Amino acid sequence: MVTPLKRFMLLGVGGKLAAGWKPARQRAIDFASYLVIRLVVAVIQTLPLDLGDALCRLLATLICRLGPLRKHTTATNLKQVFPHASERQRKALEVSMWHSLMLMVCEIAWAQRRLHLTNWSQYVRFRNSRDILRNCLSKRPTVMVTGHFGNFEIGGYTAGLMACESTTIARRLDNPFLDDWVHRFRSAKGQRMLDKDGCAIQVDQHLADGGTLAILADQHAGPKGCWTKFLGVPASCHKALALFSLGSGAPMLAGSTRRIDGQPMRFETACVAVADPQDDPRGDCESVESLTKWYNRQLAISVSEAVEQYWWLHRRWREPPPRVAKRLAKAA
Repeated sequence: MVTPLKRFMLLGVGGKLAAGWKPARQRAIDFASYLVIRLVVAVIQTLPLDLGDALCRLLATLICRLGPLRKHTTATNLKQVFPHASERQRKALEVSMWHSLMLMVCEIAWAQRRLHLTNWSQYVRFRNSRDILRNCLSKRPTVMVTGHFGNFEIGGYTAGLMACESTTIARRLDNPFLDDWVHRFRSAKGQRMLDKDGCAIQVDQHLADGGTLAILADQHAGPKGCWTKFLGVPASCHKALALFSLGSGAPMLAGSTRRIDGQPMRFETACVAVADPQDDPRGDCESVESLTKWYNRQLAISVSEAVEQYWWLHRRWREPPPRVAKRLAKAA
């Protein structure tokens, strides 16, 4: 295994690794950032849950009052989705979102030390577990979709803990040392990670072999994506998600892992709904467009259960092309 220090040494003598070559100054900055973050994580792992939660609330308040982090994007998203909310209500939701994000980081650090096969029931409960198990244990392929909601990293970690191995598509982090560390956490319990660039052939083979594919389904797909409404606002979705299911005949599971009542390290992993191309009385799997609309509806249902746990700073919504805007307005 290539440790962060070995990676630094290899890059320092001109080696080229998967993350690519970087100038010496940038390598040093990346490595220093990695060391600082690992030190912070080490401190977090020693904290009791209530103290960690209190610190996250304090950080969330400071970020909203002082920091410029994604302020415009967050404000625009909240205004579009909650047009009738007051400015005070949207501001309170922004603070709650940042608290949830800070807590997510703490939970990822805590999970490595506290969440195990012998004690998982203290931290995680399942809703519609029969649907989850039926599809995880089936010989058929499965496509699982969720969004930037709750603590999806803990969802993948717990699934691996339950021996429900899956392949996940994710973008590499710009910092190669942090990318290695996050990759080790994600794959610790059986998740296999694929870089989103050039993974189509591997995904097709994985599904053909009856594997499980897990995807964050609320990524912006650009003007040529499949446009539909998510939380009442036009959004562009990747057509590949629906094609993975329709092309392989795999059931699509829409799920989520949300924090229960805002409590740290207390989660509910749920299967919200299932769309099966081989059993489709409502026609959800008739086309790419219909299946895309279906999973966006299910993700919206998840978000409605705990709106403060969605990533409102995420650049999910963009201005659709004029012809798309006209079509969506007519459909409404």
